[in-house]
Amino acid sequence: MKTISTDKAPAAIGPYSQAIQAGDMLYASGQIPIIPETGEIAQGDITVQAEQVMKNVGAILEAAGADYTKVVKTTCFLAEMADFVTFNAVYEKYFTGKPARSCVAVKQLPKNVLCEVEVIAYLG
Repeated sequence: MKTISTDKAPAAIGPYSQAIQAGDMLYASGQIPIIPETGEIAQGDITVQAEQVMKNVGAILEAAGADYTKVVKTTCFLAEMADFVTFNAVYEKYFTGKPARSCVAVKQLPKNVLCEVEVIAYLG
């Protein structure tokens, strides 16, 4: 196993890694809309926050030598299911290969953000 880390995505805010490579698979921790350069939450609606989440996911994929086309599964967490359609409009710009996905609304996300996305990617 190999730890994947990049300063182009937010540092872990707890006892975990940004991602772990195990063989040909990458397991990335959930990304929230933290701007890596400032450590601040991207301010704005679900579109603004989802765009920052996707940038963070992309940075981790890049650090592992992959991109969005290598993602086989995503798990998406929304603070409000009312944001589902708007979130999807951002999501589909990045995950054009249409990986398997779960998307759920949760009671609360870290730092009270509007969305979080975790991915599993194939690196082979």
